[in-house]
Amino acid sequence: MNTDHAELCASPEWAAHLHDEVLPLAVARADLGNELLEVGPGPGAATEWLRTKVDRLVAVEIEAEAASLLAERFAGTNVEVRRGSGTALEFADDSFDSAASFTMLHHVPTAALQNLLLAEILRVLRPGGVLVGADSLPSQSLHAFHEGDVYNPVEPAALLVRLQTLGYVDITLGVGRRLTFSAHKPPAQAEQGSSNPSARP
Repeated sequence: MNTDHAELCASPEWAAHLHDEVLPLAVARADLGNELLEVGPGPGAATEWLRTKVDRLVAVEIEAEAASLLAERFAGTNVEVRRGSGTALEFADDSFDSAASFTMLHHVPTAALQNLLLAEILRVLRPGGVLVGADSLPSQSLHAFHEGDVYNPVEPAALLVRLQTLGYVDITLGVGRRLTFSAHKPPAQAEQGSSNPSARP
């Protein structure tokens, strides 16, 4: 991140904006369950809010310094910090009830890597689990703000198709001042009734 960006993301004002306006809207209709994976928490502004909604939160952060600061900040809480990449998650399939990504996708340099990250999240979600998130909408001012940073914004219509192609279902997108989204891993076959003979014609 450039200096201005790093300062904003670590500021109390940014945390208040996330807590008051972004996060409640993004998770309003989602059942986060007990165990949540947050990918790309940065300074942890969203983490602070999300951890109050679940029993256990695992935060995966790629930058070593940010991961170290997060581990120190949340020591002794229900937050476990791991350093790693969201494109290669070190968790077994079906490990989490929910996952979250807030203002992070546009920092992933290519659409292919964004898709890989979304596919990895889908893999580690339990059947019926939900991914919730928000990201900035493309604009010239945001592009200028990211001078010297990776800036690869997500187009809402394209995100819908990409999530569907990866295998997510029950997808909801909201477009206002920013993009919010939720998408689910398909439920287990037995829950869909496909293995129940009485459910067949």
